[in-house]
Amino acid sequence: MKTWFTFFALALLLNLNPTETMAQLSKLILPFEQDNNTTSTYFQAIDFYQALAAQFPQQLELREIGQTDSGLPLHLLILSTSKTFDPDSARAAGKQILFINNAIHPGEPCGVDASMMLLRDLLLDKERQAQLERLIIVVVPFYNIGGGLNRGSFSRANQNGPQAYGFRGNARNLDLNRDFVKCDSHNARAFNQAFARWQPDVFIDTHTSNGADYQYTMTLIPTQSDKLDPQLSEYLDGRLLPRLYKDMKAAGWEMTPYVNARETPDEGIAAFLDLPRYSSGYAALHNTIGFMPETHMLKPYADRVRSTYAFIDCVIRAMQEDQAALQQARQQARDNTLSKDTFNIKWSLDPSQADTILFKGYEAKYKPSEVSGLSRLYYDRSAPYEKDIPYYRTYKTTTRVRKPMAYLIPQAYTEVVERLQWNGVKMKRLTEDVEIDLDFYYIDAYETVESPYEGHYLHFGVKTNTKHLRRLFRKGDFVVYTDQPANRYIVETLEPEAPDSFFAWNFFDGILMQKEYYSAYVFEGLAAELLRDDPELQVKLEQKRQADEKFAQSARAQLNFIYENSPYYEPTYRLYPVGRLMEPVDLPEEEGDY
Repeated sequence: MKTWFTFFALALLLNLNPTETMAQLSKLILPFEQDNNTTSTYFQAIDFYQALAAQFPQQLELREIGQTDSGLPLHLLILSTSKTFDPDSARAAGKQILFINNAIHPGEPCGVDASMMLLRDLLLDKERQAQLERLIIVVVPFYNIGGGLNRGSFSRANQNGPQAYGFRGNARNLDLNRDFVKCDSHNARAFNQAFARWQPDVFIDTHTSNGADYQYTMTLIPTQSDKLDPQLSEYLDGRLLPRLYKDMKAAGWEMTPYVNARETPDEGIAAFLDLPRYSSGYAALHNTIGFMPETHMLKPYADRVRSTYAFIDCVIRAMQEDQAALQQARQQARDNTLSKDTFNIKWSLDPSQADTILFKGYEAKYKPSEVSGLSRLYYDRSAPYEKDIPYYRTYKTTTRVRKPMAYLIPQAYTEVVERLQWNGVKMKRLTEDVEIDLDFYYIDAYETVESPYEGHYLHFGVKTNTKHLRRLFRKGDFVVYTDQPANRYIVETLEPEAPDSFFAWNFFDGILMQKEYYSAYVFEGLAAELLRDDPELQVKLEQKRQADEKFAQSARAQLNFIYENSPYYEPTYRLYPVGRLMEPVDLPEEEGDY
């Protein structure tokens, strides 16, 4: 009955004859509206948006923006009641931009169905269209297409519906919510370029959570505010978040911060540190406020979709009604990013600081397991509670760096250069070879994960020391000046100690292995000669022997010590090849930006 009601309502609103246009109208009815435990497939979603764009060609445009690993195109949908479908024109006209990403994890498809219904409903509501005059909504209907095509009913063992859904890994079995910096997937490469072009004010990436049981259908991960520019974090914490929590409660979908708990929520929850590998952390590199709404896996699918619909709608209303404050905060953040000389690149949770929030949960209890006979945790839904719990949301900076005037990047590192370009980074190229004095890092220490993480052996705990060296850069090498809006992206990817730097993601691993060595029996004579010619080296060797008994008993270790302190030792071993220009220098470079 509900489907037929929706069908005739659409016909009336579109001034169409239902009898003559049944096939046309049926494309605007979602499978979810026929069975609320059903989610649209990738093909159904694209068919829907094509039909919707055909009905509203003046307000809606569906375009392909690149290929994905599945071989199918990535689509971008643009809703603009002012007929502004170009990002440059939109910014010139002072439009706000909301960017929505769906099905990054196709087993969490609430946003796919919620966005389809919401955009259709907005286009059918003439009053809302008038309110959207200053706002452009950009939507990726289905991001992880490969995962969406890998459809089944069992990969989300803990989830309550829908009946069938996609898989978390994409066509290359990558988790795309770890791929925003390394860009191994074609999906991420197309996304990076689209995001950099549109430069949205607010970004929403729709998800479903795992974890504890509690009363809420909707939980929320906002961009970690301690990582944001102060102007944006002030606006987010002081205005936008309080409003969204209030409006969602009024809409019947009271929400809570994402339940990131140690054992149970009673002990407190901690704010999520969204590194740039994640969607909202990536958005922060562009001074965009990001949200990951996380619906609760155990709630019915219908409720998860409707609460996602409500959240996106609440964000739209907040952006409409608070345009000036949001755009001012973002512009101030962008201006500050252009001019500031020090950037924070690493953070850690401060357990000494905690807010208190009222939390609506279920009592955590224990009983014998039917499987093992041992004690097991369960949440008793017959024992709901409301109580104050700690909310740890403060992150302190642990590493900051001084921004150079420019980074010089050897052209050999094409993968690094490409990713910078995809993110709107402007750069120049040297027109001739040049020897120049720059600051360089040597990698003093690092750790590496024991097993592959998203196709990489990710480095962490990186420690560097700085050397001022004169080195040759070649014609065609790249110069990246740090007087541009993309500064934060530049710094957090090119500074090797940053947790999601290109160094951390293995783009510079060639420097971590020596390429030349020596034969001990040949080097013995040369080592003795080096000691005779360099009394200071002889003293250092003796001091090392006195301080380290194991070293004193190893002929090989002593020979290697001399080698490492000689001109024969490889100067590029562990030398991070990106130079940091700290003072103004006239460089032979191309006019304009590459």
